[in-house]
Amino acid sequence: MRKRVFPAAVLAAIGAAACLCGAAGSGPGSPGRGKVLIFDAASGKEAEVDRVVKSDEEWRQQLTSEQFGVTRRKGTEPAFTGLYHASKEQGIYKCIGCGTDLFDSDTKFDSGTGWPSFWAPIAPQNVRLEKDRSFFMDRIEVLCARCDAHLGHVFDDGPPPTRKRFCMNSASFQFMKRQKP
Repeated sequence: MRKRVFPAAVLAAIGAAACLCGAAGSGPGSPGRGKVLIFDAASGKEAEVDRVVKSDEEWRQQLTSEQFGVTRRKGTEPAFTGLYHASKEQGIYKCIGCGTDLFDSDTKFDSGTGWPSFWAPIAPQNVRLEKDRSFFMDRIEVLCARCDAHLGHVFDDGPPPTRKRFCMNSASFQFMKRQKP
């Protein structure tokens, strides 16, 4: 099964992305060195942190070949093969590259596409959205705001309350179980 793409919905997503996260490629999430404002789920607070910038060799030493292919080369894992596509565990999905909190299991839903899907990121400032015109398609790419890891794409065919489907790659994540009270 392929990821669904609806051209009219993608155009609407571009407008929504500008409202949700600011203009793509500008502000604190812009590529390069510097700082970025992120939300930390453990403390429940925003923090200004250094961006994570590494060479390809440094990324290859840190990541598996699949993780490198997905996060650094904008790859896509095959549908229904990722570690988290069917997971129902409670917790936080963090960036495999830098550990930034990206998605909460409370916003995860079964989209039927074979990839982990969420209706919202844990905080809008933790992800960066960019236009993606690869493979003759118009899509919105989702990246980690701190290290620019490719996470997946966002579509306008999700459930309420946002009607968004953040269709992500399991290889982009490390999962931290929620501690029981």
